[in-house]
Amino acid sequence: MERKVGIVGAGVSGLLACKYILSKGFHPIVFESQSSIGGVWTKALETTKLQTPKPFYQFSDFAWPSFVTEYFPDKHVVLDYVEAYAKHFHLLNHIKFNTKVAGILYEGPRDEEIQSWSLWGGTGEPFSSRGKWKLIVEDLNTLSTEIYQVDFVIFCVGRFSGLPNIPEFPPNKGPEAFHGKVIHSMDYAAMDDEKAAEFIKGKRVIVVGFQKSALDIAMECCSANGVENPCTVLYRTAHWHLPDYLPWGFSLAYMYLNRFSELMVHKPSEGFLLGLLATILTPLRWAYSKFVESDIKRKLHLAKHGMVPTHSFLHEISSCLTSTVPEKFYDKVEDGEIKLKKAPSFSFCDNGVMVEDETVPIDADVVILATGFKGGKKLKDMFVSQTFQNFIVGSPDAATPLYRST
Repeated sequence: MERKVGIVGAGVSGLLACKYILSKGFHPIVFESQSSIGGVWTKALETTKLQTPKPFYQFSDFAWPSFVTEYFPDKHVVLDYVEAYAKHFHLLNHIKFNTKVAGILYEGPRDEEIQSWSLWGGTGEPFSSRGKWKLIVEDLNTLSTEIYQVDFVIFCVGRFSGLPNIPEFPPNKGPEAFHGKVIHSMDYAAMDDEKAAEFIKGKRVIVVGFQKSALDIAMECCSANGVENPCTVLYRTAHWHLPDYLPWGFSLAYMYLNRFSELMVHKPSEGFLLGLLATILTPLRWAYSKFVESDIKRKLHLAKHGMVPTHSFLHEISSCLTSTVPEKFYDKVEDGEIKLKKAPSFSFCDNGVMVEDETVPIDADVVILATGFKGGKKLKDMFVSQTFQNFIVGSPDAATPLYRST
């Protein structure tokens, strides 16, 4: 009997999962809530470019076209590449567009038995004769609902989309108190390029956040308004943003993106020898971090701007928070087109925002919250069973293995 595998999401990961499932002789069914493939690349800022060097962001069995010569292609080129991959391997036939997975159930053993398993199904095998997954799927065009039964489910829903993380505020101190407009970076990215430019043109804009989206939006505000209406960036924590991948002319990949670098990090359930080796290599791990930090401070003049992070670069890259800083970002800070403002917390008032422990508000017409997404909650809410919701959330101190050994 043919095995059916449900795949949620048709971004890069979803397409890869679809092709892999086909190669194993199974039947994939991909559910995509949008009308096209590409995931986050379908709703990106005008200035968005690939952060990862092109050779490291490539399908192993489908090379970049020879005419793509940029090392960091823009969003249009990346999306064209992803679409070409899907068409080349005939993946579009397996995708159901404009469909949203509203609920997931596992029909089989009782929850009490599932909670007692140390391995899935008691054996660790992906397929089980004892149960099936039931997916409740909404058609966003007809608003009808259909039930799909599959043998296995792969989630490719991404971390940076779907459910925005909106800060909580005391009563009467949230966006409702502000006379201007407040949106999340997700909504700004969803605008077409012309509409987005019009939205910020001639406005006093405050961007909340200091990760990649916040930096890119601030740069777009500079292009639209210049020094006449400088963009204010509110940040809680400074970060080690990379100006490039060549600290002091040495490739970052040789330090952090190879098998040897994995030996320097302690891992859950590691054996004695691996733990001992990671401990012995601690000084080298520290030296790598300081080496990169010194280069970033030198190139971006972080000390001059008071933007030297209090944590290490090792902490940054281990937390998967590393991103590249837009070209000439700190030049814009120097010229007064971008104002950086540390704000442990803030609230809204009628004409702008009030930073904690300050008495004078920052005037604004628009506030864009580049405050991230609730990826865990998005995934948790798909499950109907509380048992599986608890599995997804887990303990704050728990470590989740990213790879399944074979």
